Amino acid sequence: MHHVGITVTDLAAAVAFFEELGMELEGKAHMEGEFVDGVIGLDGSTSDIAMLRTPDDRYRIEFSQFQTPRSIDGGSHAPIHALGLRHVAFVIDDLDDTLARLKPHGAEVVRNVETYENLLRTCYVRGPEGILVELCEYFS
Repeated sequence: MHHVGITVTDLAAAVAFFEELGMELEGKAHMEGEFVDGVIGLDGSTSDIAMLRTPDDRYRIEFSQFQTPRSIDGGSHAPIHALGLRHVAFVIDDLDDTLARLKPHGAEVVRNVETYENLLRTCYVRGPEGILVELCEYFS
């Protein structure tokens, strides 16, 4: 897998949130023209993208913010059982610290922080634009 793409209306907020999770900005670009339109199937599209990668360089998330055509709401606050891509999961070292660092970026725990069989603590948070992020802290 090369990357997962997520469309947002506030590119800077999405980048800041995921950088707080430890992802690193690989690059930004402005996208438009026949090539892009041909790939994505939208005529006259213009967008800005940011590619973030995990520190181990294994995984990437590409965030896109469209200027034209205007983005439509694809269910940004849909529950976890709705069809489609629903969440991105991260293994983190300290769940409480991560939640505290994400709170200024608008993160809200969906319900509870739970412990599973003394193996891990986990929860879902809603990040920018309702993106569901699962956080997992494994016990040593």
